[in-house]
Amino acid sequence: MQFYPVTVSARKLWLKIAHSAFRIAQKRHKKLCSVDKANVLEVTELWRQVMTEVGKEYPDVELSHMYVDNAAMQLVRAPKQFDVMVTTNMFGDILSDTAAMLTGSIGMLPSASLDANAKGMYEPIHGSAPDIAGKGIANPLATILSVAMMLRYTFNETAAADRIEHAVNSALDANVRTADIYSDGMIKVSTSEMGDAVVKALQGA
Repeated sequence: MQFYPVTVSARKLWLKIAHSAFRIAQKRHKKLCSVDKANVLEVTELWRQVMTEVGKEYPDVELSHMYVDNAAMQLVRAPKQFDVMVTTNMFGDILSDTAAMLTGSIGMLPSASLDANAKGMYEPIHGSAPDIAGKGIANPLATILSVAMMLRYTFNETAAADRIEHAVNSALDANVRTADIYSDGMIKVSTSEMGDAVVKALQGA
């Protein structure tokens, strides 16, 4: 098979992405779903080939493939079937916003932009949200969970990451909610109060 120069360049990039995805899957539940549209877009046939090729180097990780339209449907229908998903930038943008609504708010999702050495930038998936800055209504959980991701994937501090994630879950189990995830019967709190609830749970862990 002969590749055009742009495809060769994409292959090199996708190899790095594939290795990163498999290493992340190894730190979680050892399941990786690769999302593409290989039945329509020829370039994503190469994506699938790369993921399959790299997958042979990680026999402890279960690799599956899914077309992006089906992946979007499955995220809504049965999200618990997924653990780690890897895809191209465009598909990732679409699926990440879909996944955000599964949690009830985009303010719940942490994110990371990592290099090949698992170093990079961690932030809430929504960015800085300047339109609500200083109003005390922003949900801080995505930022807190981004710290947990940093500890897990860059510093390999799994125990510390687990403690933070457990503290967030404990605060939510106590029915503490910022405005974006509030519903009747819950306790509505400000940004700082939600942070305090997580700290309290962390101290009690």
